[in-house]
Amino acid sequence: MSRSIRTIALALGMGLLVVAPVSAQATHLVRMIADASQGTYRFEPSSLTVHPRDVIVFQVGSGAPHSIVFEGEGMSAGVRGAFNSAMPGRSADLSSPLLTAAGKEYRVIVPQVPPGTYAFYCLPHRAYDMRGALVIE
Repeated sequence: MSRSIRTIALALGMGLLVVAPVSAQATHLVRMIADASQGTYRFEPSSLTVHPRDVIVFQVGSGAPHSIVFEGEGMSAGVRGAFNSAMPGRSADLSSPLLTAAGKEYRVIVPQVPPGTYAFYCLPHRAYDMRGALVIE
């Protein structure tokens, strides 16, 4: 193979590496549980350590309706925008749609934001302190 053909082939191969889509690193399941008779309102797990591009699947276990709302206090405009972009079908700023039945799921791809802890809660059960924490490394 001539030198120029090898150079072109190498350049094309390198280009494919650069434009290849980045896939999710890991998928994490968070179940939403509410049982009024037991006074139990929680996310399982309540704290989750993730990386950008990981997928979080929030799944209704019991006690629907549930939602996922990220605390916006102290978020910069860029971080707020990144979270909003990562939340398909939002019902409001930093807020998922209402999940109304057991087994329903809501998927969020962790945005590229500064490492830190990002708090979230379930709006229908906020008074019962149903909250969680997303730790992004």
